[in-house]
Amino acid sequence: MHTGIWFRGRDFALALAAHLRKSAGIMTDPALLAAAQVSKAWPFEEARKIVKRFPQGKRGADGALLSVLFETGYGPSGLPHIGTFQEVLRTTLVRRAYEVLTGGAPTRLIAFSDDMDGLRKVPDNIENKAVLEANLGKPLTRIPDPFGCHESFAHHNNAMLREFLDRFGFDYEFVSASDRYNAGQFDDALQNVLRQYDAIMAIMLPTLREERRKTYSPVLPVSPTSGAVLQVPIEVIDAEAGIIRFEDEGQMIEQSIFGGQSKLQWKVDWAMRWVALGVDYEMCGKDLTDSVRESGKIARALGGRPPEGLIYELFLDENGEKISKSKGNGLTIEQWLTYGSEESLGFYLFREPKSAKQLHVGVIPRAVDEYWQFREKIPAQPVEQQLGNAVWHLLRANGYHGGDGDRLPVTYGLLLNLVGVLGQHATREQVWSYLANYVDEATSEAHPEVDVLVKAALATNRDFIAPNLHRRKPEANEALALAALDEELGATSDDATAEELQTIVYEIGKDPHYQFEALRDWFKCLYETLLGSSQGPRMGSFIALYGVENTRKLIAEALG
Repeated sequence: MHTGIWFRGRDFALALAAHLRKSAGIMTDPALLAAAQVSKAWPFEEARKIVKRFPQGKRGADGALLSVLFETGYGPSGLPHIGTFQEVLRTTLVRRAYEVLTGGAPTRLIAFSDDMDGLRKVPDNIENKAVLEANLGKPLTRIPDPFGCHESFAHHNNAMLREFLDRFGFDYEFVSASDRYNAGQFDDALQNVLRQYDAIMAIMLPTLREERRKTYSPVLPVSPTSGAVLQVPIEVIDAEAGIIRFEDEGQMIEQSIFGGQSKLQWKVDWAMRWVALGVDYEMCGKDLTDSVRESGKIARALGGRPPEGLIYELFLDENGEKISKSKGNGLTIEQWLTYGSEESLGFYLFREPKSAKQLHVGVIPRAVDEYWQFREKIPAQPVEQQLGNAVWHLLRANGYHGGDGDRLPVTYGLLLNLVGVLGQHATREQVWSYLANYVDEATSEAHPEVDVLVKAALATNRDFIAPNLHRRKPEANEALALAALDEELGATSDDATAEELQTIVYEIGKDPHYQFEALRDWFKCLYETLLGSSQGPRMGSFIALYGVENTRKLIAEALG
């Protein structure tokens, strides 16, 4: 059962959640607050933007303290994906940083679904495409569910989104665009759009190609005949009454824009939402940079103020190309959790949001091990350094002092090398049998974090390592060095420590008799001839885990 990416267990999660939901009157540790005020960690830098906007807290017209509103947006024309996850995660971290800076000022996070959008194309990963193809152009909530289990296609994807976010323990409120449009809750905002129609057109038209200008409209009426969201020019007949005129299938139609009979063009819709809901913070990807600029201008034309926000870089595949759902060159949440851990995903997404990141299976092992390296450091770090530690933000460690479980007894890289030499048919039980000689209380119950990684290592080995494993033959000088290592291991006691074994390996590599230009060439030889990998672990640790006699058998195979 998943407990949330920044929690280490159910009791800890519940206690921490209670801590974070205390009233606005909670007191923050003075040392923590002082460090947060100057921390260069990006969540605090973002949170200080909001503090600057509301130096006395966000207040209503009557002076009452209001919740600062954070928003994330989601287009339910497809299933939730890793981009959805990272945006909610990163926004949550800014939200928590703001709470630290303000001693617990109230906040809310809404996950907004743009489910009033018209479906423009059929997603590639949907099997029953005919249902969607027959309803192209209609609002997503008015298209039958091709999976046959929900009220509409959008309702299906919205349910997946909520299940997805709940799985990771996010604290959020779900808001549906269709619900707001259909119930008339956006009617006042839509009326305001018609009042400011000319100002909005003046903002948008200069940004469009000449051909697009001829058909552009901030308001998209829903056809009374086809039910499709129409991309047609409109004429404002009565802004106060919300009446517009447009052409639909050769006929001129006069129709209200209220009550779900229209929706707004994307950039106008985004701006309207900011103003209508009172959004104070929203981040987005670099591909929406122009949208942020234009929507900000429109928000001001509507009498509001655009939110603070972060523009983050996009993900790239292993070839450095932009990830595309239609190309299928990305990495899904399920894939990451198959080959890694929740904590490592959060860690990878936390770091350097303004730098492009490659997102493929190859980045997972390092993310796993670095997560635990950073986690191990927290108890000994002064508060200033803790705030710069990615894991502090994931754990929300306001009162966290470390303790048992902060260090894994075995690295993920070492587990991968172990299952690699065990072969394609290695089993969980087999891996744990080796761990018994390396880890105290070597059971999955005593070390659940390790067990997650054992399963992930077996999956990685099955799908990526074993099918491509190749151990090269050693060169003449390498063979001599391997023979020397075998001889040394033969004279070593079975209970030799990893450090003692590492010293043996190290001394052979330094011996000029074996003609290695650099020590790294010796280690490369060990990795490529024994493990079938271009890089690997500390060999002393590997030998201690795999066993001296088993390692000697590997050497014999390499020399054979």
